[in-house]
Amino acid sequence: MIVGLTIVGFGTSAPELVVNILGSINGETALAFGNVAGSNVANLGLVLGLAALIAPISIQGNLVRREVPLLLLGTTALTVMALDGVLEGFAPVIRRSDSIVLLLLFGVFVYITAMDVIRSKSSDKLLLVLAERSSLSSAPQARLSWIVLIVGGAMLFAGGEMTVRNGSSLAQSFGISPTIVGLFVVAVGTSMPELVTSIIAAMRNESDLALGNVVGSNIFNALFVLPISGLIAPIPVPEGGIGDLVASWVFAASLIYFFVVGRASLGRPAGAMFLVAYVAYAVYRVTAGQ
Repeated sequence: MIVGLTIVGFGTSAPELVVNILGSINGETALAFGNVAGSNVANLGLVLGLAALIAPISIQGNLVRREVPLLLLGTTALTVMALDGVLEGFAPVIRRSDSIVLLLLFGVFVYITAMDVIRSKSSDKLLLVLAERSSLSSAPQARLSWIVLIVGGAMLFAGGEMTVRNGSSLAQSFGISPTIVGLFVVAVGTSMPELVTSIIAAMRNESDLALGNVVGSNIFNALFVLPISGLIAPIPVPEGGIGDLVASWVFAASLIYFFVVGRASLGRPAGAMFLVAYVAYAVYRVTAGQ
């Protein structure tokens, strides 16, 4: 679960981070907002729904008691920040000060998870045995890992730049809002790592990894990816954007319902329900065209 929340969850959100940073630098803030909001909804509706259809997800209560409520807290804070302008009579925007608050919440999450890792190291027998042995990684393998890391980072940057440039052009060509392109073209594309990871985890009955990947990715998107973009340039909340945040909140809140009322299990009927809800949300947003 810890690996899914951190290494896998954050790693599979690297495309969202690169796309949003480049989008903010290039002034494509609507695309950046749509990418985060759309990715979070896609992760919970599409990714988790498909994973549950492949194999019912049974999870221990720790994730529900702490990480899912933290995801709800982050999503709620983000939604309130978006509503702030509406309540006070001006255009809603995620300011730099809002971004700093969200990053502080992300720091709390990292601290809690790091403490979990430290505690597990002192109690996990396998980790204790490995700590007493010398590293099995050879020098050539280490050099290869660095080469793969550098090449992968360069490809990720190039892919992010092409995504932002062509996503904006696509919106102009079809006369639709960049937010819609971000919500469903860019967001679904950047959610492919989460989709593949969660499906493989579900096929191998690694339910902790499948759900931890989704929850970790969404926390990373809401509390790190969007705030980093907001520090580069304030992000105006596009028309319909608050509804996207609310949709993400409803999907996250439903997890608590299924794992409490559903006896800590997300079965195939619930997975189908998540998929249907995601398709309905997508049809509504594309039809509305905002």
